[in-house]
Amino acid sequence: MTQPASPRRWGLHAGLLSLWFAVSFGVVFFAKDLQFVVANWPVGFWFAAQGSVLVFIAIVAIFAWRTNRRDGTEAGFDQAAYREYKSVLHRRFFWYVGSLLGFLVVLAFAERMGLSKVWVAGIFLSATLVLYAVIGVYGRTAEASEYYVAGRRIPAVYNGMATAADWMSAASFISLAGGLYLQGFSGVSGQAGGLAYVLGWTGGFCLVALLVAPYLRRLNLYTVPDYFSVRFGGRWPRLIAALAAVLCSFTYVVAQIYGVGLITSRLTGVHFEIGILLGLGGVLVCSFLGGMRAVTWTQVTQYVVIILAFLIPVSWLSYKQIGNPLAPLAYGQQLQKIAAMELQLMESPSEKQVIAEYARRARAYETKLMDVEGALQAERQNLRRQLRALGDMKGDDARATALRKELAAMPKDANSARELWTRAMAENLARAKPLGGMPMHSTPFATDPTDSNTESNSRMNFLALMFCLMVGTAGLPHLLTRYYTTPTVAEARDSVAWSLFFIALLYLSAPALAVLVKYEVMAHLVGQPFDSLPSWVAQWARDPSLLSVADVNGDHILQFAELKIGADLVMLATPEIGGLPYVVSVLVAAGGLAAALSTADGLLLTIGNAMAHDAYFGGDADKVQAMRRVMWSKFALLVVALIAAYAAAQRPAGILYLVSASFSLAGAAFVPVMVLGIFWKGTTRAGAISGMLAGLGVTVYYMVINLQQVRSLLGLSGEGLWWGIQPVSAGVFGVSAGLATAVVVSLVTSPQPIPNAHVSESA
Repeated sequence: MTQPASPRRWGLHAGLLSLWFAVSFGVVFFAKDLQFVVANWPVGFWFAAQGSVLVFIAIVAIFAWRTNRRDGTEAGFDQAAYREYKSVLHRRFFWYVGSLLGFLVVLAFAERMGLSKVWVAGIFLSATLVLYAVIGVYGRTAEASEYYVAGRRIPAVYNGMATAADWMSAASFISLAGGLYLQGFSGVSGQAGGLAYVLGWTGGFCLVALLVAPYLRRLNLYTVPDYFSVRFGGRWPRLIAALAAVLCSFTYVVAQIYGVGLITSRLTGVHFEIGILLGLGGVLVCSFLGGMRAVTWTQVTQYVVIILAFLIPVSWLSYKQIGNPLAPLAYGQQLQKIAAMELQLMESPSEKQVIAEYARRARAYETKLMDVEGALQAERQNLRRQLRALGDMKGDDARATALRKELAAMPKDANSARELWTRAMAENLARAKPLGGMPMHSTPFATDPTDSNTESNSRMNFLALMFCLMVGTAGLPHLLTRYYTTPTVAEARDSVAWSLFFIALLYLSAPALAVLVKYEVMAHLVGQPFDSLPSWVAQWARDPSLLSVADVNGDHILQFAELKIGADLVMLATPEIGGLPYVVSVLVAAGGLAAALSTADGLLLTIGNAMAHDAYFGGDADKVQAMRRVMWSKFALLVVALIAAYAAAQRPAGILYLVSASFSLAGAAFVPVMVLGIFWKGTTRAGAISGMLAGLGVTVYYMVINLQQVRSLLGLSGEGLWWGIQPVSAGVFGVSAGLATAVVVSLVTSPQPIPNAHVSESA
């Protein structure tokens, strides 16, 4: 263990945390009042999309610089050897980046010379997967320190890249821009989102830097549950932490493997389930063979693929529309154009016809639901009557075939019909609103003239989701373990700053991409005849969950409300929307695959380690057992990977929802007790156990009790929401319950001696 640090100084922490709170929660709360435009930007939108993120980077960088300068170099650390080691890594890294760019240029030239798309996709996919596999094989190890923490010799800048790749999951790469496209600034009344994801997933790193990462790194641990054992002693704190790590990480990894299947199937044309297995093989080669050692360097290479795949198409689309490839700096002027087009669409007679038709369909489904059994029988009889009439008249075979298919697709019983028609009614009601149910893009919070509470609920849900994402960031085990791999505590602080910088390169561009694609759709797609739509529309419309178009009002002209775009489409289709070569489309798919694989690597490693190292072996540090611990961790990783693949094959809820739910679970289970244990010596073992169980229990209860299937099973009517907070933000209640319980129980129980006193000292 290292020596205790100098006494704690609260001024820097307090000042930086106050600034963090002001530019996130403070600015968002008053966003409705910050609508004046400066240099094409509504000020509230700019702060939420960019300004606050830049301040977060400054907070983390200032904290690292000031604290490292105060503490100086750690005793026994060889700076000269470390500089030489980094120079070797730099040369290898720049050689890799140059080779990747050259490979892309060669493929683009080959495509232009006539190489088929199948070969372009196959060559690029094979090359990237082989690269990841080679790193996995080269980094294979059975040594505990290498497998769990990469030998603690990863420099801050490369650990920052690896963390960014680990962090920027399929949700960030595939779904974030699409979520912003659909939800605008803050989503709709029943679904908070929008810029809450950008703020939450970046602002949380301020908490990681100031409250968690350096303190855990000082203890030379292997896993996050290790901390609970070291700080509180006994088996139960570690065991509960291990189970919580498995729960939140499993929820997260299912979403990643779903993304792996989606992208691999798109890239290769294989079935979704086969795509899952192909991608899973790439995950297991790295995490199974080499643990954190192989995963780290794989994630560094994957980060380069991810960031190139995101920035190239968004920069090109920005240059095409605005004449400036620096999309985050220039897309404000498109916001103003979109706002004007939104007003025109809301007043368009053709759009109103489409809305009226959706409303009529919703009423028709509502009528059916009044007598499900009777309506089902009537529809069957009507279809059979039409078939008999065609038979009597020897009608068109194609029409008869269509009727038979329609009859075969009818619900088998009343329960199935009720479920299908309820879902169809809700979908039609949602689209029977201006802009197809989407909010105006730059409006901070949802408004409804018929409900004065809509705006208040929208603001509350936005703040609640942002809080859960921020606190969850500070508690996710697969993220915190990354900061165990640096050589020193100072490097851990620097690594958080580098992580946020590399993450921000994508997160500052995602809102820009959403705006640029929305402008492209409104300006160049809406209003076109159906037979003149670009080819990418027909290609992506093969999957109705990604894109669907229908001539609802029968005028043969595409209206905005007739177009339904899935969140996962926006990023994946950007190269085709921008008219880029197919090799860029392949690069985007490979970037999404890399994002899903890199996060799945870290998550599966965390789950395997939690089950074997923490739950089974109880963190036994006996060197004789080291080999057995590593082998059991690998076995657990393999089993969990197969279970997660099966769960992902069932096509669960959307990626963004699954990921967001895992943040609530992690924040409630870990953060209150972890931060109390670091900064308050009076936190007891009983308080820690009670706090973790209370936080996790309340969060899980709130999520489960608000599932529609559970409410129907228990015969519960209406909504079970507390103060209108959506279930995805259940962590608001879990964190509060965990914190209050841990404090109260600690005050009424006797504290145990802290095994490592410097846990609570300044880092």
